[in-house]
Amino acid sequence: MNLVNKYVLQALDNYPYYLEDTLESLSYALSYDESNTMALCLMGRVYAEQLFDYEQAKKYFQEALSHNVHALEVYPYFIQTLIDMGDYEAAKKTIKYALTLPGMSLTAIWIKKVLLLEKLKKYKKALKILKMAKLDNLDSDLSTVIKSVEDRIKGKQEMIKTSKKQGK
Repeated sequence: MNLVNKYVLQALDNYPYYLEDTLESLSYALSYDESNTMALCLMGRVYAEQLFDYEQAKKYFQEALSHNVHALEVYPYFIQTLIDMGDYEAAKKTIKYALTLPGMSLTAIWIKKVLLLEKLKKYKKALKILKMAKLDNLDSDLSTVIKSVEDRIKGKQEMIKTSKKQGK
């Protein structure tokens, strides 16, 4: 195993519980190979998920993809960041592209599309896409996520129905 991979694995092992150690390992990894997509992706995650600096996170994700457009690990986090930033058009385009990549976890990308539709309050469409996620899914952990998202969206639909009835 080369030094870059050693530091990337240390960073992944430390994230998100030991952020100082994560950042130190990422700094070492990027000093050895500034184009390492795993290191750039994790740095983007730190900025998005811990520091809420979506612009900086976006830069790291874009940098990773500029080195390797097939860096599958980047897309779910990049799409989530675009959604969190409110850059819905970019998220939509990135989702469309990610779904064409061989080896991509389609279920993970379908879930991101569902979250985008939920954010846009397109609940019926979101539930349709969720069915596609269920059909593509082979991961028990994602089954739990899918069920949770489905329950949340159905709850929102119910709230809308209830408020419409009360408004009449």
